[in-house]
Amino acid sequence: MRTHELVVSGVEVGPVLVADTYWSRLRGMLGRRPLPPALLLRPANSVHGMGMLETLEVAVLDADGTVLSTRELRPMGLTPTVRGGAQVLEAPVGSFTRWGLVTGSRITTRG
Repeated sequence: MRTHELVVSGVEVGPVLVADTYWSRLRGMLGRRPLPPALLLRPANSVHGMGMLETLEVAVLDADGTVLSTRELRPMGLTPTVRGGAQVLEAPVGSFTRWGLVTGSRITTRG
C-alpha cells in the first residue's frame, strides 16, 4: 500500500492509504492499530466489516472521485453494491464531518 494525500473538494485533509491490489484490498483495515486516517480501495463498489472491531464511515465514489453515497459500516456488516461505484473510501467515525465530505463531494489524491 502506498500513502498519498487525501483531497476533499479541493482541500487537503490528511494522509490516505491506497489499496489497489487484490491483497491490499483484501486486508483493508483489518488488524490495523491504530486505524489509519483513511483508506481508499480501488477498484471497489462495496465493502464488508467481517473481522472488524470498530465502526467505520464509508463513501462509495465513481471513477472520477465523486461521492455517490455515504454510510456507517458496523463490525460484521456489509454495504450494498452501489451502481456506478468504482472506489470506496473508509475512515474512522467522525472523519467525514471533519472533512466536510458529503454526497457529491469530489475526492482526489496527491503523491
